[in-house]
Amino acid sequence: MAHDLAAVAGDDLAMAYRRLNAAYQQTLRYAEDVRRLYQQVQRSIYQSLLGLANALEAKDPYTRGHSERVGTWSRLTAVALGLARAEAETIGRAGLLHDIGKIGVPEAVLQKRDRLAPDEWTQMQRHPLVGAQIVAPFEFFAAGAITIRHHHERLDGSGYPDGLEGPAIPLGARIVAVADVYDALTSDRPYRAALTHAAAVEQLHAEAGRRLDAEVVVVFLETMRELQEETRRVGARAALSGTAGAPAR
Repeated sequence: MAHDLAAVAGDDLAMAYRRLNAAYQQTLRYAEDVRRLYQQVQRSIYQSLLGLANALEAKDPYTRGHSERVGTWSRLTAVALGLARAEAETIGRAGLLHDIGKIGVPEAVLQKRDRLAPDEWTQMQRHPLVGAQIVAPFEFFAAGAITIRHHHERLDGSGYPDGLEGPAIPLGARIVAVADVYDALTSDRPYRAALTHAAAVEQLHAEAGRRLDAEVVVVFLETMRELQEETRRVGARAALSGTAGAPAR
């Protein structure tokens, strides 16, 4: 009798364990579904914000492609600095969206060929704040919002909007700042023609440790050198591939 009772209790325990395990597995599947849905929502939001940034650049031929370049270079520089992949991705996305706040700056100011008047400069200096406010509602992008807000800060405190100095400036913002300055220097703008790569490098070195983070400048320029070498290698391979079967003349 005791043996039969023990067997029944054992069966009940095994059944309870199986039910508990099934519930646990179902919870895991549910958590994975929620995670995937959350990631899809994040991607949709990023795409919407990127569409807004691209719409802004489409109105200004001088900055077309600027955000994409700054985003790519910022992410690669962050990786080269040894940051975790997720952090580097956030910095890269902040680089993509760093100028989104210019949606609130009049086109006449954005495309002005002469020096900005004081009131116009005040309007321009608001764009990091506006950009941070645009992305602030998305909690998952809090670090990106901080990077956007501070990408015009400078080590010596001469930047804006908050006049932060040195290490008080978030690293992501220091990375985006270097990529942003380089692309601005090497792109045509309403007020000047593009500088050569060599001239831009000289200016970055001059600002390193004074207004721009010296370590970031070094790593950024090394990253750019590697990108240029890879571009040359790809170009050389393409050229060889294109002529390999050409008839002799």
